Amino acid sequence: MQVSIHFGTHGTEPERMIRTLMENRDWLLANGVEVVPPGRYRGVLDESLTSLRGGEASPAMEEVIYDALLESDEVRRMVISQASLIGAPVRCLSDKGLFAQAGPRMRAVAALFPSAEVEVSLAIQNPALQIPHLLSRLPDPSQARALADCDPRSLRWGPAMQHIVESMQGRRVIVWCYEDTPLIWPEAVRRIARMPADVPLKSGLAVLGDLLSADGMTELREALTRAGPLTVAARRAVFAEMLGRHARPEAIRQDVLIPGWTQDLVDEITDLYEEDVAMIAALPGVEFLGP
Repeated sequence: MQVSIHFGTHGTEPERMIRTLMENRDWLLANGVEVVPPGRYRGVLDESLTSLRGGEASPAMEEVIYDALLESDEVRRMVISQASLIGAPVRCLSDKGLFAQAGPRMRAVAALFPSAEVEVSLAIQNPALQIPHLLSRLPDPSQARALADCDPRSLRWGPAMQHIVESMQGRRVIVWCYEDTPLIWPEAVRRIARMPADVPLKSGLAVLGDLLSADGMTELREALTRAGPLTVAARRAVFAEMLGRHARPEAIRQDVLIPGWTQDLVDEITDLYEEDVAMIAALPGVEFLGP
């Protein structure tokens, strides 16, 4: 059994992955891939994680989990996707760092399937945008204010990803930048589902549909139809051109509204993020999906 677990991360629209996979469910099931709807494993995974406390599931427990999650008897690959598996937002932002508990949490989820070939995936985001998102999700305003006073330059993806890779103990870790999602979405979905490039992908343009004007989407579809089969690089070039000419400003612009944060600080955080991305892409054990 292969088990693919998409953790997403808060602020990177992880629910989009499960929606797109479910759009392609018929082909996937016919080819031995079952995408588990979130409603089916709520409670099952949480109860198992609580009872094991980071330990490894026994063969009997692993079989019970499969029975609870899977409907088909002919599954070779199971796909799970839910951001909460990486931890509640309150645990993802602390004075210990950005997503400091993600490594142990991801290892614990993977340990539910000890006999399987497990790989995990997640999208990372510029902390200049991800930190405000996490702060907005904290239930305690005083805690949000305290964390907002931390030096945001210390909340970096580089150390977090190093810890995640170490925690996964040789399991494959698939990573991409949320900022690149409009260009790489079809490849990300196909990689998670192991869906060949020559199989039509439903909702492969969904991300661009949220960003482009109606005229832009029409022009994009016409351009793709005229072009016929394209290489990945050529298709991404078409995507980039359409984004450059038809992206709706309100869809691609995000304001950072944290008291005390200046544009210089946001720029500095962004520069550090770009340094971290270059390091992460070169980490052994990481499969980095870039444009």
